[in-house]
Amino acid sequence: MKVIVGLGNPGKEYERTRHNVGWWVVDHLADVWRFDGWKKDNDARVATGTVGSAKVRLIKPLTYMNLSGAALRPYLRRPSWSAATDLLIVVDEAALPLGRYRFRAKGSAGGHNGLKSIEGAVGSQEYSRLRIGIAPEEPRERGVLKDFVLDDFGKREEAVIRDLMPVFTEALELWIKSGITPVMNRFTGDAI
Repeated sequence: MKVIVGLGNPGKEYERTRHNVGWWVVDHLADVWRFDGWKKDNDARVATGTVGSAKVRLIKPLTYMNLSGAALRPYLRRPSWSAATDLLIVVDEAALPLGRYRFRAKGSAGGHNGLKSIEGAVGSQEYSRLRIGIAPEEPRERGVLKDFVLDDFGKREEAVIRDLMPVFTEALELWIKSGITPVMNRFTGDAI
């Protein structure tokens, strides 16, 4: 089973925030792939379906960002499941300009508390991730990082992210079928 986790924070007050971009992506995927509705499953909401011939589960952790790894506990116990090949995390990235994105097969958390929690749960830095840029064009506009990521997107910013959804869908379908390497080669994230 392929598992795609969108990181974010639960609660209506966080729905439109920059920190919840991961949830936006998995919500979009659930709609496009016509998965059954979201259901509560332990520390997460999940939607399950099939993409091509692969069984796929989309996850939105119901813990706050810094405890996101708890949602992976049930999968880590499965002997045939491997985070290195079966897990992809979708997360906001304040170090990338708005509209840029990066797919990676492994790497450090880079100071992101959600990725630190995932890394702690998995016990490794070897899992695929999609980092979606949320940084403003002018770095001085950002202010305090915590306030910035928990602030709502403006309409223009939100449109930039929403316009990338078809690209993310295509890239994640390729990941499901062929793994992270062809995704990194084809989807470089340089076009805005």
